[in-house]
Amino acid sequence: MLKYRLVMALFHFKAMKTDGTSYEGDLDVLDRPALFKEIKTRGDTVIFIEEKEHEESDSLVKKANAWFAGLIGHVSAQDKIMFARNLGAMISAGLSLSRALMVLEKQIHNKKFKEIIASLNSEISQGKSLSTAMKLYPEVFSNLFVSMTKAGEESGGLSESLRIVALQMDNTNRLQKKIKGAMIYPGIILCVIGIVAVLMLVFVVPSITGTFTEMKVELPMSTKLIIFASNAFQHNFLLVLFLFLLVGGSLYYFYKTPRGQRWFEFTILRLPVIGELVKETNSARTARTLSSLITSGVPIAEAIQITGEVVQNSYYRAVIAEAYENVGKGITVSSIFTKYENLYPVFVGEMMSVGEETGKMPEMLMGVAAYYESEVEQKTKDMSTIIEPVLMVFIGIAVGFFAVSMILPIYSLMDTV
Repeated sequence: MLKYRLVMALFHFKAMKTDGTSYEGDLDVLDRPALFKEIKTRGDTVIFIEEKEHEESDSLVKKANAWFAGLIGHVSAQDKIMFARNLGAMISAGLSLSRALMVLEKQIHNKKFKEIIASLNSEISQGKSLSTAMKLYPEVFSNLFVSMTKAGEESGGLSESLRIVALQMDNTNRLQKKIKGAMIYPGIILCVIGIVAVLMLVFVVPSITGTFTEMKVELPMSTKLIIFASNAFQHNFLLVLFLFLLVGGSLYYFYKTPRGQRWFEFTILRLPVIGELVKETNSARTARTLSSLITSGVPIAEAIQITGEVVQNSYYRAVIAEAYENVGKGITVSSIFTKYENLYPVFVGEMMSVGEETGKMPEMLMGVAAYYESEVEQKTKDMSTIIEPVLMVFIGIAVGFFAVSMILPIYSLMDTV
């Protein structure tokens, strides 16, 4: 009887690209041969590999998180990645689809996802395909997931399609985590600065203000502004809090409108460092999604349409929508992307053009995705390094402004003595 290894092995590896550059990472796969196969499909060569202690199934914290997520009806990206990866591995190992889903239902800790997998199995037992059953849960299985599954079913390569889906979602998820991770540190620092500033305005400034009032010192404008803020927080705290909430709520409401979102995206794209990061992130996501869909056997027009749903920035969606409209007219996809060099770097259009000429579009796009993902990863690391001194300068300016504003009246007082 065929025995399936429920717990995937976690490997740390180093690999070399065809241009000689090396990179490293972690992968959840069945065994070492599976990892070698995975890296080989990228066109790279493994130069080092070691198995790491797997924490995915043994961590009580993760199990508790999965249970809680299921309780509130949320299925995480990691749950979906493991579902696609393990389902593809079991089908490739020879298990029937129904049997594989039964095994996964026992393996998953998320209560909501357990129910969905059981429902999928029930639908399949009634003669429906997996992709058709997935359409019943659009909040869990995206159009990308469903389309690639359908293409795999039609081509007889369901296990390969699921592997590609898992790889696609895993890379997208990791990219998002790296970008969010780079934003956590400055976010925490700014929150701490805000709290300290409010405490100083409430407890420190009033004691100094009393001295200035008694001595009848002429105060500079900067000092008056600090005293005004201090009085506002002291005597009208609820009003100040209401105004902050009102402004914050208004900005959030404006951001949710199409006009506000376009304005926000326009501004982000033109920021010095962030703008470049957004361009490379969207380029990587577009290239990887298109490559994954085409590799799975999805027609080019449908692949472009689905890619437009995956990309979140409206400017990029507009470019992809134009590509979708023109591909039916016989216009090459690369010509559309080349036209928008302000959004997609020249490299994207050129590699697409080479792919169209050689018939190796998926391979070219995957190379583009890998390149920009590595660029984003490096830039997020660099950004974390750059942000620290920038924040120190910002804190220094804020502290200096406060100190000078409070010290200047004291010097004026000394001059009059």
